Amino acid sequence: MTASFVNNQNQDLSKVNYPILIEEKEGAYTATVWGLPECKSEAQTREEAIQNLYEIVNTRLQNVEIVMAEIEASHKQNPWIEFAGMYEDNPLFNEVISNIAAYRREIDNQIDSEGDV
Repeated sequence: MTASFVNNQNQDLSKVNYPILIEEKEGAYTATVWGLPECKSEAQTREEAIQNLYEIVNTRLQNVEIVMAEIEASHKQNPWIEFAGMYEDNPLFNEVISNIAAYRREIDNQIDSEGDV
């Protein structure tokens, strides 16, 4: 996995959108910035909780810099891919598939008959 900083002068990072989780419990509201659990506010009204959170976030971000980092995920092969098709030449494979399908129909019929009760 590699990471590099994106140096794109065209991006305006002066405004960043953050999702806010708002919870109502026992007549009070809690507002939390999703992904920043330390940015949390509690108040009697929803609007007051959001306003308090806005002030907390502005204070938190006052002396920070936001940069964009591009992270390239590793391109590892799925570990199960080596097993794909391993039974294609097995003469019993079709019989096994038929047995699985018959068992599935049997279970479905049992479920259907229990639902009719």
